[in-house]
Amino acid sequence: MNIIRTGIGVDIHRLEKGESLILGGVEIPSQYGLLGHSDGDVLIHSIIDGLLGAANLGDIGRYFPPTKAEYKGISSQKLLEIALSRVVEEGWKPVFVDATIVAEKPLVAEFIPQMTFNIAHAINLAPKDISIKATTADGLGYIGRGEGISCQAIVTIQKPE
Repeated sequence: MNIIRTGIGVDIHRLEKGESLILGGVEIPSQYGLLGHSDGDVLIHSIIDGLLGAANLGDIGRYFPPTKAEYKGISSQKLLEIALSRVVEEGWKPVFVDATIVAEKPLVAEFIPQMTFNIAHAINLAPKDISIKATTADGLGYIGRGEGISCQAIVTIQKPE
């Protein structure tokens, strides 16, 4: 029998003119990008938090604090691979990821297949085991005003008993 756990991850970053917009490891054409210590990829950051949370290993800031120079500008895909290795060391393996990006603009639906592929590859899952969706805030709040992008992810992991 397998032990199954689920973790939730949430991340939010501010949009700034001149920054790169990276989501799911895909650079999306935009005048605005996500401000962050790493590449600011809210999708991958929320997945990392869900993965670590499910394994009861803390959060992304515990392993990759913004005070550490070696993480400045690093690809979040690399951070995901490092986080996965810590989860695997504890005997867990991911089995499913469900994530929702909340952004007023740009629209990201056309980039979801590549995001799905990148994340599946990084955590050794089939693309069919990665669900990525996108929605807007219907003009409400800081996301609706185009000031930031948020993502929420639920990650399911299992461990043989």
